[in-house]
Parts: sequence; structure tokens; C-alpha cells
Amino acid sequence: MTTRQRLVDILEHKGALLPEWAAAVAGVDRALFVPDTYRYRESLIAKKDSPEEWARYVYGDTPLITQVNDGKSVEGGYELPTSSTSMPSLMLQMLGLLEVRKGHHVLEVGTGTGYNAGWLTHRLGDPLVTSIEMDEGVAAEARKNLRRAGLAPRLILGDGLSGVKAHAPFDRLISTCCVQEIPGAWVEQTPEGRIVTPWGNGYFSASFAVLDVSRGVATGRFSGYPAFMWARQQRPGYGYLVDYLHHENEGTKSRTTVNPESVRNDTDARFAVAVQVSGLWSMLCTADDGSDESTLWLLADDRRSWASLDYVPGETSFEVDQYGPRRLWDEVRTAYSWWSEHGRPERDAFGLTVTETGGQQVWLRTPEMPVPTVR
Repeated sequence: MTTRQRLVDILEHKGALLPEWAAAVAGVDRALFVPDTYRYRESLIAKKDSPEEWARYVYGDTPLITQVNDGKSVEGGYELPTSSTSMPSLMLQMLGLLEVRKGHHVLEVGTGTGYNAGWLTHRLGDPLVTSIEMDEGVAAEARKNLRRAGLAPRLILGDGLSGVKAHAPFDRLISTCCVQEIPGAWVEQTPEGRIVTPWGNGYFSASFAVLDVSRGVATGRFSGYPAFMWARQQRPGYGYLVDYLHHENEGTKSRTTVNPESVRNDTDARFAVAVQVSGLWSMLCTADDGSDESTLWLLADDRRSWASLDYVPGETSFEVDQYGPRRLWDEVRTAYSWWSEHGRPERDAFGLTVTETGGQQVWLRTPEMPVPTVR
């Protein structure tokens, strides 16, 4: 069955369909917000070639990529997903965290296809939903999609990180793009409300920041394991290893007793490192010969520095190679050691405070215990 009822049934069976959002999910046809050709996993799905397959994923609990490389053609280059219609169960999780109530005025940052704005508008009504999108082509398509669905929220073309001051204050702000720094403008424009956004950096970004705002200060915690597109103004490094690796014969070699796979694979460790070390991302390359060996690459966003750690099963000491003005492994090791010395706390023990001026501080257990910055 490839109808919108199929999506409702899937979400109900998974326990993901929140009662307060059931009418919006049933009433807003996702097919109206999906282009005739989209990317699902590694495949391009075209409606004209396979209409049933196209509808199957549209009415599934699936994320669908609707744009790569900001809509620009890059022949033979790295394809970065830059717009999508998110996995509906993840959208519901985020909306659950937002705790929308009847009569709330909501700002959405990142209109995308317009599907999330459609749910918000169906529930709250046209005048209470404002959505801002910086990509002109994406914004134009969202406007058409919403019009076809009979919905007319306020749509703004502009920089979502600046919010929409002309229509503030808002009771709720939801960002459908991931940010590294939460803008002070969001706090200012949601003066006594709630902000929910994917948050992190290139090393670890799978967190929702859920912040309650009062008297110019937003404070909250982290939850979930989302995967969202980046706000373009704060996008970290990405691409192929060859684009970042240079001066391979000029690195400084050493050894470490810290298991690189533990640093990479333990999500609490990755989060703790990420909140201390900025401006880098990582790549884990596993051997294909059955040896279970791997190399962890640490790559600076500015492409000037890199580090590699070679993991060999059964070994207790691992080779390190570092190059550039930053010693990336030294930074990560220092952050990892801090986390270990503080009892290896889970992510739930951390919190975040943001002010109207844009200052952002991660803390452990209490705001009086700020997490140090390593760099």
C-alpha cells in the first residue's frame, strides 16, 4: 500500500506517532513535498521510471535527499547532501521535544521541502508559523509545495541564523539544520520559550540541544541521535581523504596507549571530545583483508593539519602520525583524558547555556562546572 495511510500505519506501529501530531501526519500528503526524482541511500529514484517504488519510499519512514552540493553541479566531485525531507519519525521526535501548544507562535529555521512547516501549519494555523530558508531555489519549491497542500505559513527568504526579528517574539524555535554555535538572535527572539536544534561539530553532531529561555539566557540539555544537514554558514569539513591529506612524509610519528577505536566508537567519548575540540572531523578507514585493522584520521576543517592513528587488534600501543600547525591527536587525547578523569560521564550529564550576545558554554552536571576548551 503506497498511500499516506501507509506512513501513518508505519509510525503507529513503531510507536513514533505522537497523538497531538496524528492529524497533521494524516492530513498533509508527503508526496506533495517530494520532487519527481530524489536520492534514497545510494540510489536515484525517479517517479517516471518506477512510480510504485517512488511512492514506497515517500510513504515510508525514510529520509529522502532532495539536493546535493547546494544545487550546484560538481562533475566527478564529492556529493554532499544539502537538502532533504527528513525521516518522519525523527521529525516527530524533534517536535515532541519542542512541546508545541495551541496558540504558540513558531519560527522554523530551514524550510527545506516545506513538509515540517506543513505539519506545524496544519496544527497551529497559517498566521502562527514562520519559516525561513536561505536557498532561493529550495524556498521557491517549498512555497509551491505548501500551496499545493492548501497551506500558507509565512515564508521568508534569508539568513536563518539571524532569525526573523520583524515577526518576533516567538514561543518556539525549531531548526531543521545542524549548528555549531547557537545564535544569540535565536535566544533574543524566543525570550520566554524553547529552542530545539541539532547541534555539534564535525567530530560529533548527533545531538539535539533542547533549551528553555528566560531573561535572555537559554539553558538546557542534549538528547537523541539525529542526523541533519548543516547550516551552510557553519558547515564543518567534509569530502574525500585525498582532499585533506598532504605532506605525508613530513608528519611527526609517535605512539599512544589510547585505543583509537574506543575514542571513535564510544558515543559518550566522542561527544566529550567534540565539546572541547572544534574545527576538525574524523574518518575511520577499516582494512578489507579480514585483519580488523583500521586507521582513524583526524582532519582539520581548514585542511592545514591532519593526524592518523593505526589500530591493530591485540596491540596495546598504536602508531600516531601528525602534521600541520595543530597537533590534532594531542588535542583529542587531552580532551579524552579529561573525560576519563571525570568518571567517563554520559552525554546526559552535560548541559549548554547560550546568551543573547551569542556566548555559548557547555558544562558538566552544573553550569558552575564549565567544560574546558582544548586548542
